Amino acid sequence: MRRILSIDGGGIKGTCPAAFLAAIEEKLPKPIGSYFDLIAGTSTGGILAIGLGLGLSAKELHKLYVERGPEIFGESENLGKVASWMLRRFRSARSFVGAKHDEAALKRILEQTLQGKRIGDAKTRLLIPAWDADLRSCYIYKTAHHERLTTDYKRLASDAAMATAAAPTYFRRHKTSDSIGLLDGGVWANNPTGTAAVEAITLLDWPKDSLRILSLGCMEEVYMLSENPGKLSLGLRKAGFLNLFMDGQSSNSLGAAKLITGHPHTGNRIFRYSPSAPAGFFKLDDTTKIERLSGIGASMARSAFPELQQIFFRSPAEIFEPYYKIEDAA
Repeated sequence: MRRILSIDGGGIKGTCPAAFLAAIEEKLPKPIGSYFDLIAGTSTGGILAIGLGLGLSAKELHKLYVERGPEIFGESENLGKVASWMLRRFRSARSFVGAKHDEAALKRILEQTLQGKRIGDAKTRLLIPAWDADLRSCYIYKTAHHERLTTDYKRLASDAAMATAAAPTYFRRHKTSDSIGLLDGGVWANNPTGTAAVEAITLLDWPKDSLRILSLGCMEEVYMLSENPGKLSLGLRKAGFLNLFMDGQSSNSLGAAKLITGHPHTGNRIFRYSPSAPAGFFKLDDTTKIERLSGIGASMARSAFPELQQIFFRSPAEIFEPYYKIEDAA
């Protein structure tokens, strides 16, 4: 059986899947990343995926969100409610002419956390989507889990993390160490479940009936759109055009994964956890709800663990042996 972990994008809402994984990890003898054969993640999910792949515990990564999330998005507990509200309004207005947030804090924190490690240092196969804005094409960071993958394993893990998390309007696009301008992988694969399933069946040549995919989302927003043309535009602005596109994209990704794995017609192979919330209640950069997101993730894990234990967590995955290693490239 081949076990895959897929984590959606969602900014600070990534606290929820981080807490989910940390709560499950408490019941395991080893870091949770070691129980998967492939980990895929986009944007905030990409940061989690890279951290887990490099051997960090889910507890460490959850702590990163809780303790340094406000720093990443320029929030300060010392500002007070009125000043914080005014700052958020200013940043929202600024996003019309430039990036809403300065990416310097995110870069500094990622470099401190990942400590100069490279994709090739990962102990688990990784798949991290980004978007090449100049060539208008998909750009996926991968470990050397196939003989054709001769380049990405040499790249800095922090470069991949910054690229996949460079959400348009929130951060400037990321210039990599080799001068490639990349944007958030959420442009095309905010939910990377389908991409991971394709990778497993095609490039890795794993039988579809051997796959078990744990797919974690960053909250599903609940909204209804009016059938009245005039009210439809207002409803879209309230629900958010971005949410509408992400919903369609996520549905397509899950649908593709189900189709090519045979789920559920020939067996249950995809296990999706993404709690629902009212539209607009949780925002990508609203750090005031970190504690609530943590609680939701932990509670969801408590309910899910009895089922997931027998499928994903009976024993660690086989040791990953890449085709190429960092020491060979030196």
